Amino acid sequence: MEATQSASPFITNDAVVFGLLMAVLALVFYTSRLQTPFWKRFYGIIPTVLLCYFIPALFNTFNLISGESSALYGVASRYLLPASLVLFTIGIDIKGLKRLGSKAVVMFFAGTLGVMLGGPFAFALVGSIFPDILRFGDEETWRGLATIAGSWIGGGANQAAMLEVFGASKTLFAQMIAVDVLVANIWMGLLLYGAQHRDKIDRWLRADNAAIRDLEQKMEQIHTDQKRSSTGTSQWMIVLGVAFGATGISHLLADDIAPWFEIHYPQTAQYSLTSGFFWLVIIATTLGMALSFTKARKLEYNGASDMASLFLYILVATIGMSMDLKALLDNPKFFLVGLIWILSHISIMLLVARLTRAPFFFVAVGSQANIGGAASAPIVAAAFSRYLTPVGVLMAVLGYAVGTYGAYICGLIMQVISNWLS
Repeated sequence: MEATQSASPFITNDAVVFGLLMAVLALVFYTSRLQTPFWKRFYGIIPTVLLCYFIPALFNTFNLISGESSALYGVASRYLLPASLVLFTIGIDIKGLKRLGSKAVVMFFAGTLGVMLGGPFAFALVGSIFPDILRFGDEETWRGLATIAGSWIGGGANQAAMLEVFGASKTLFAQMIAVDVLVANIWMGLLLYGAQHRDKIDRWLRADNAAIRDLEQKMEQIHTDQKRSSTGTSQWMIVLGVAFGATGISHLLADDIAPWFEIHYPQTAQYSLTSGFFWLVIIATTLGMALSFTKARKLEYNGASDMASLFLYILVATIGMSMDLKALLDNPKFFLVGLIWILSHISIMLLVARLTRAPFFFVAVGSQANIGGAASAPIVAAAFSRYLTPVGVLMAVLGYAVGTYGAYICGLIMQVISNWLS
């Protein structure tokens, strides 16, 4: 049920549209750094990523630009998205994960499992009560819900990957963005509140706080010893070379693998194995993980994840310019799915934490590394101790690595549920 423009947009030149989008991103990030009371309160309520989606969406809704006729999303999704996946996953530090201890990793994957199982459970429950939720106009709702799984396991790049892999319309995606942002930010607020009462929660979890104190001391030492390399033209060129070199390899392999499946195993189309874009994001993610075992991992100190974030926000803006906000709240039942989904995630995490006697810090950061990603997991970690901030980053990067795989499986499960309930 994608909106169609009744007249030509005011701006039709993609060069002008791209300049407008970049100006919007610059304005959002400039104001988000201002320390004036108004902007601090404003961005304490409205996350930057929401503005990066919805300001371009407003331009599209009021026909200033047209996402439907622009080629910018195609360029961003085929070049910048796989490059960002490579750069996000290249910085995974396996030794660093070992330093966190097994409980940290266990809690992260408990959160991942909570998202993968919670989504299908919520969809099945609400869908059995309200069968009309199974479809959104002439398309299947599960395709849009799979994008939330991408966001809640990995981040925006994984979410965009699921949008392409499962083929949800931009109108449906706009509603999923609303569910994603609203529910995720409510949960983040509760986590930040819980950080102020962690001793009580740890007592309920029967957790040993000594592990956290030891981890804090280790991270403080790492923070002191580890120097970030200086960045310049040569470093940026190496980062870009690795990112787009791996992207080129991903395109090369995807162009051969997808047609091979289409010719020899056409029945695998229902699992997206005949989709070139599916193989593009899978191969890019895999190459990034493989490079993390090499010296290329040190590119993180030259700003690999910063460059990946830049690519991602450009992609976010191009997705936003395809949204029609007039249909944003057509179906409030989507929010019911989102609330049940996040409650399922929380329940599994608390159950695993109580069984393993994991401290609430690992619950909070492990959850936010899934649900919020690299943008907010460090914020939650810092609410416990500023020296623990890198833990949030490290665990969130792990989310980027598994987000594409986990969300894809979650989407397939919801597809089966949709077919069963239909």
